[in-house]
Amino acid sequence: MSSPKVLFGFHAVGVRLKTAPQSIIEIYFEPTRRDQRMRQFIERAKEAGVRLIEADGLRLAKLAGSHGHQGVAARVNALEQAHSLDELLEKLEADGIAPLLLVLDGVTDPHNLGACLRVADGAGAHAVIAPKDHAVGINATVAKVASGAAETMPYFMVTNLARTLNELKERNIWVIGTSDDAPKTLYQVDLKGPVALVLGAEGDGMRQLTRKTCDELVGIPMKGGVESLNVSVASGVCLYEALRQRG
Repeated sequence: MSSPKVLFGFHAVGVRLKTAPQSIIEIYFEPTRRDQRMRQFIERAKEAGVRLIEADGLRLAKLAGSHGHQGVAARVNALEQAHSLDELLEKLEADGIAPLLLVLDGVTDPHNLGACLRVADGAGAHAVIAPKDHAVGINATVAKVASGAAETMPYFMVTNLARTLNELKERNIWVIGTSDDAPKTLYQVDLKGPVALVLGAEGDGMRQLTRKTCDELVGIPMKGGVESLNVSVASGVCLYEALRQRG
């Protein structure tokens, strides 16, 4: 079992309380906050039989590593997920499900990663993949922004992204990269089959080798003055188009 981690904020802790209360070691809360949201939250925690500890704002901020804790933090045990990407893909194959994967090349901002995990969860993606050396891991900020999706969305950090993309291709997963200068738009490709959507870092886009490894490049049509979208918004546009096509 990996070491306990901290979740903070009503949403992140609330999702864990709803989906896996037995994994919560203890919840810390600010007793001076007595509004309805806090009262309901405490009631749910008591019903679930979770240990509650009073803590002031300073202690909570220290625990969470952030002041955006909303008066709530929890120490939790990590949830059991597929241990490897291979294990996950084999299970999908056995169940006859076409994988929908989000690949992030170089997303180092925890707010962006959290938002990407949230949108991947919302669109029903099966996993998010990132390279170990050009990415951010799951930390408390990521979990807070992800609003519970850091718990439910498998996130695999791989040693060599190009090699992993080639392995996906061997499994007949179509690897589609996004680029501002792509000849086709997102709306001109078939996303109904097994697909991995690759998005690059804020500003820099995909690395050259990642770009070369893609089967196809597509762009998101931009009609206004800005040249590109934030990576989490772009992820949402791409994943929800796949969801729409899969209908």
